[in-house]
Amino acid sequence: MGLEHAVAKYGPHGLLASSAGRGWRGLSAELRSHENGIIAWKNPRPDVEMCVAADGSRAVVVRRGQGIADRAIAARGTIWLTPAGLEGDAIEISDPLPQMLHVFLSPDCFAPAALGAALDQSMTETLRHDGGFQDPLLAEIAYAVAAELRSQTAGGQVLIETLANSLAARLVQRHLGAQASRALGEAPTGLDRRRLARVLDFIEANLEDQLTIDRLAQVACLSRFHFARAFKAAVGRTPHRYIGDRRLQRAKALLAQGDRPLADIAFTLSFSCQANFTRAFRDATGRTPGQYRREMSA
Repeated sequence: MGLEHAVAKYGPHGLLASSAGRGWRGLSAELRSHENGIIAWKNPRPDVEMCVAADGSRAVVVRRGQGIADRAIAARGTIWLTPAGLEGDAIEISDPLPQMLHVFLSPDCFAPAALGAALDQSMTETLRHDGGFQDPLLAEIAYAVAAELRSQTAGGQVLIETLANSLAARLVQRHLGAQASRALGEAPTGLDRRRLARVLDFIEANLEDQLTIDRLAQVACLSRFHFARAFKAAVGRTPHRYIGDRRLQRAKALLAQGDRPLADIAFTLSFSCQANFTRAFRDATGRTPGQYRREMSA
């Protein structure tokens, strides 16, 4: 989703980080640097593309095509939105852009079942082109995506699903106005004790499998968008934080059990590689997995 189009559009050069191979659902993303020059402006895929300047620049970005022309300075947090299927002419960049995040949102993120709101599907298909605007909430979500791109975490896949839902909801609120805001704000009853216990049991039983917000929301009988809020209200932590903590506890148990290869443990706990597992484990515990294992066997 999205990334094949990104390579075709932006080329192989300047790629700093990619979600390829991460198993992300709902969105894909790339962090890129761009040289000054002209890029063909096309988005023939069904994905919505959102570009966010992740590092401040004095570069002027001009997009032209189909009667659309916008001009903006690429200050940190500046956002460009390209609706699915928009065919433009060119993007002109006056100076190098050191870090630009490209996010591709799946159409599934805008489905009423995902948003948990009584919105006509046709409304979510009318997101308009918007260039060079500021939205602190969208920017903060984008920075969280970029941080996960740079350094994978134990609950990263669930985090990305949550962020995809939040991005879609915010875009719908921003572009569809008060009706969408009211509908999205109408959260159903949260997680009662029985449903929460069912969700926590499901997480514990599937720590070594693919856990998704979609599946957890089904277990809780909530929409994906409302599940994340209800879970945090009930547990005090977001789903990805809770799952990340539980997976790191499982990692400690697996490390203490014997000489199971670190790469195997990393794969079992849904890390894309051993290096990312080692980095996340060290960030959480102050020790590498190897150091922890040696301490446990001493």
